Amino acid sequence: MAEKQNDTMEKVISLCKRRGFIYQGSEIYGGLAGTFDYGPLGVTLKNRVKDIWWKQFVEGREDMYGVDAAIIMNKRVWEASGHVGGFNDPMVEDLKTKKRYRADHILEEAGIEGVPEMTLEQMDALIKEKGVKSPDGNPLGDVRQFNMMLKTEMGVLGGEDAVSYLRPETAQGMFVNFKNVVDSFSPKLPFGLGQIGKAFRNEIAPRDFIFRVREFEQMEVEYFVHPDTWKEHFAHWQKEIHSFIKTIGLPEDMVHELEVEGEDRAHYSERTIDFEFDYPFGRKELYGLAYRTDYDLKKHMEHSKQKIQFRDDTTNEVFVPHVIEPSLGLDRTILAILTSAYTEDIVDGNERVFLKLAKEVAPIQVAVSPLLKNKPELVAMAREVFEEIKKVVPRIMFDDNGNIGKRYRRQDEIGTPYCVVIDYDSLEDGTVTIRERDTGEQKRVSVAEVVGIIA
Repeated sequence: MAEKQNDTMEKVISLCKRRGFIYQGSEIYGGLAGTFDYGPLGVTLKNRVKDIWWKQFVEGREDMYGVDAAIIMNKRVWEASGHVGGFNDPMVEDLKTKKRYRADHILEEAGIEGVPEMTLEQMDALIKEKGVKSPDGNPLGDVRQFNMMLKTEMGVLGGEDAVSYLRPETAQGMFVNFKNVVDSFSPKLPFGLGQIGKAFRNEIAPRDFIFRVREFEQMEVEYFVHPDTWKEHFAHWQKEIHSFIKTIGLPEDMVHELEVEGEDRAHYSERTIDFEFDYPFGRKELYGLAYRTDYDLKKHMEHSKQKIQFRDDTTNEVFVPHVIEPSLGLDRTILAILTSAYTEDIVDGNERVFLKLAKEVAPIQVAVSPLLKNKPELVAMAREVFEEIKKVVPRIMFDDNGNIGKRYRRQDEIGTPYCVVIDYDSLEDGTVTIRERDTGEQKRVSVAEVVGIIA
């Protein structure tokens, strides 16, 4: 089973590079661990997911406000939030090669259960007691805490006063702007702030392609509510996440809710649900939904000495709102889409690989081709059809590379739902052949019908 899962991941990673979805970061210089570049098809897929999320979670609602906070913030933000003192992972070092690893990952890979609940001391004791080795087979040192924030310096003087951090999450940028939005727009509770943005974590051991990386993108909402109503709003956002999952085409039977219990929850949370996904390398966290109480706003009020409160115009009650946080990782979403869409089947007696992408997220919705590229009259009409469809369907490709069979296979592999072909009959009656990706079925329709089918 593990071999089949690894085989699937290798095939997906190979397809991503071959077809221009995702490349290794800085590849011509040997790469940089934990960083990846999105190619032409990958960035289109990513932007489609972001557009769908933004429309559903922000633009399509009257109670939401979009923000785009700075990546580098005053370091006191991270002191207040607890990241400077407590944003740590357990690290262990190979005593021979000096390579560093996540201690909890090392123990899990050694088949030891219950690792997430263990303290540093317990992990250290188990590694020594059971003689757990590094992936290279060498002895391991002591388990210690490792802060995952990436440091940088601001200004020209340097020194401790110049130290800042690349943000490890997007949430704090919304909390520190709560007062600004209230002052600017006088919103009524409940209301929320939504943001899509980059975050950075100095992962000890990045792995599983784009699942655990050092630079990633988050789609997050901080939804401010009266403390007495948090349960109903928590349930509402739980349904919204499932709705989003359905829209982007993730198989619902591969998504599982995990109620995170007491000690496993983040220190700020009174309730958390993890939405886990069946990746080829196992069931792992995809999204999170947390009830953060008033922890963050109170911490920033305490450290900044600013009044971060809300006044209810109806009751004149003044209080610090509580927060519901739906947090969705964009890169993990892309990986879930690609791995679940990867399909192998037999068409006309030949093996085929295709991405069974939802039409809403497919980077290319339709490819237009002349049957023969060396026939000017077919190419000319194909160009006319291409331009006509493009007015309505912008995610379109003109493809005349290779024979028609190779074009079909190439478009299947990148997840294009429809292929339109102009042949000699098209010159006579103005109809074209449209082919459907999943079934391979073909039929003749007018160009006007093509636009209707696709749009």
